[in-house]
This record gives sequence, C-alpha cells and structure tokens, in this order.
Amino acid sequence: MNQTMIEVNDVTMQFRMNNDKIMSLKEFVTMALRGRLHYQEFTALEHVSFTVKSGETLGLIGHNGAGKSTMLKVISGILKPTKGSVVCCGNVVPMLELGSGFDMDLTGRENIFLNGAILGYSEEFLKEKYQEIVEFSELGQFIEVPIRNYSSGMLARLAFSIATVVRPEILIVDEILSVGDAQFQEKSKKRMLQLMGGGTTVLFVSHSIKQIREMCSRVVWLERGQVRMAGQPEEICAAYENVG
Repeated sequence: MNQTMIEVNDVTMQFRMNNDKIMSLKEFVTMALRGRLHYQEFTALEHVSFTVKSGETLGLIGHNGAGKSTMLKVISGILKPTKGSVVCCGNVVPMLELGSGFDMDLTGRENIFLNGAILGYSEEFLKEKYQEIVEFSELGQFIEVPIRNYSSGMLARLAFSIATVVRPEILIVDEILSVGDAQFQEKSKKRMLQLMGGGTTVLFVSHSIKQIREMCSRVVWLERGQVRMAGQPEEICAAYENVG
C-alpha cells in the first residue's frame, strides 16, 4: 500500500485586506491606535482536503484566483493555514517562484551555491553536481556573469537546473514547464518525467490542460477556494473544459 506523502486536512486560508488608503506608516499607526482601521476578510481556501500518495503526480487546476498558488504555498510551508493542517512526509522542494532565492549582484556560479544551500544541498554535493547544473542550464560562459544581466529565461533555466539536480521526495511545481524556449521546455518536461518515473511525489499546477492530462495520475479542481471535483485526469479535465 502506497504511503501518504501529503495530507491536506480541512485547510482554510484567510487574509485580512485593509480597505483604507493609507499613505504613510505614521498614518497607519495613528489609525490603528484609534481603532479606525477597517479590514475585509478574504478567504483564499475553504475547507480543502486531499491526500497525495507516494510516487503520485497530482495536478491542481482552476481558473485565476481559484486558490491554486495559495494551496502550494501552504503545502510548502511558506504560508500557515488559518485553520486545518498539512502534513508532508519527506523533503519538499518547492519550485514556485523561480529564482526567488537568488542574489542579483552575484554571478550564476555563486548563485548555484547560494540557492542550492537554501534548498538544503551541501556545498560538497553542489561541487559534485556543479558541471551537471551548468550543462543542463545551457548558460555556458554566462555562468560567470552577475545574474542581474540575465534574461528571465536564463534565470528560469538556472533555477530549474538547481532545483531538479537531485531526486526530491516531494516536488511542488507551479507552471514550471512554461519557462525558456521550446527546446528547453521539452528538456524540462523530460527531466520532470524522469523525476516522476523515479518515485518522486509531485504536486503540479499548470494552466495547460494538455500537460495535466499527460503528466498527472490524479487531478483536484479548485474553484473559489474549494474543491469542486477530484479524480481521474480525463474525467476532471473534461468537466473543467466543459465549464470553460
């Protein structure tokens, strides 16, 4: 029986949105002390529950604002849910905002060691894998250039190459396969399929229903922060497309 790697149990995520147009910190503090701040509660996720088994690739679909990215951030530990709980069994590598752990003033080479350390890789391991990361990223001599000079595609290629150099137990992916040119997208897809075939548990968000159909073993459809349907990719994707 496959082990449960991710258990999302009755998760609700609420944000407090300030309705007042406050122009300065002084004005904010003054209004807060006088009890004049007005907030509106926004519920991004409401009573969401699902599990992901070992080696499974679960796709999350839904229109913009459905709560997909918020769900990934809760599972990654970036956000703490207002209610409910998430349990992950294994090391989690989140690929949500590619390059978010980079220092723009450092070179690509220096960022490999910085970003790798953030992801929990040892310096020794990164030295061992360095050449593989550079070759996969196709950056060549640009690896010695400060990354503030990189295009968004170059940045994404480097981030993807670092994040996928090991076989994590749980991989959380947000629109990763839409980065770079067509050739690199195909290479990224192959690397993802290798990870999936090697037993990595994957949680995958994509606006491409074609990718979801191809790569996922199960799908959860979120709508307005709630689970609308969950099940086999063909059934859920067809229902989603019919709604438009």
